[in-house]
Amino acid sequence: MLGTIVNSVAIILGCLIGLLVKGKASQKNSDTVMNGLALCVLYIGISGSLKGEDTLVTIICIAIGALIGELIDIDKWLNKLGEFLESKFNKEQKEGSVSISQGFVSASLLFCIGAMGIVGSLQSGLTGNHETLFAKSILDGIISIIFTATLGIGVMFSSVSVFLYQGIITIGASALSGVLSTQVINSMTAVGSLLIVGLGLNMLKATNIKIANLLPAVFLPILAGILGII
Repeated sequence: MLGTIVNSVAIILGCLIGLLVKGKASQKNSDTVMNGLALCVLYIGISGSLKGEDTLVTIICIAIGALIGELIDIDKWLNKLGEFLESKFNKEQKEGSVSISQGFVSASLLFCIGAMGIVGSLQSGLTGNHETLFAKSILDGIISIIFTATLGIGVMFSSVSVFLYQGIITIGASALSGVLSTQVINSMTAVGSLLIVGLGLNMLKATNIKIANLLPAVFLPILAGILGII
């Protein structure tokens, strides 16, 4: 859990720095920075998605995961949590400002479903090697500075999402060590990275994909591994 704890703390520290510089840039500059970040997110997602070894498995996982996610409607519950935080910490939101909910949801998805979060948590749980999560901590800390400067304090609450998400994967890794083959991990990485691509497109306002409702797809390769499909 050390890697996950460091990752969460790095995000909080980055957010604190981001809050200090927030408002010192014009809206035009903030929009340009966000568009640039969206392109970087697309790059990260595309790079990770190419690590998949079985395109058919990826497609099936996305399709079934979408059905499961829609039945549960994860997006609705995640946004409700963001709105709850909004009501507690931002009762006087100015018209046109970015909501806490938007910052929380966007940052949580970006920090949680990337390849480094999945692979790093598995390495941490299986071998006690935290190097990948330490590297992710540096990246997330830097990104959280920029995100907070543009999206506000909602980004800070994503540190809790990271702690719970990566912590569960780390703890569960040892119990699933028998089925977490290289192919399974690569498939999880590919699916997660495709969701990152979707997040990048949403950030560019090119699409309005409910990324949260696709989250079950990330874990379906584990089921495929148990069933001996991959």
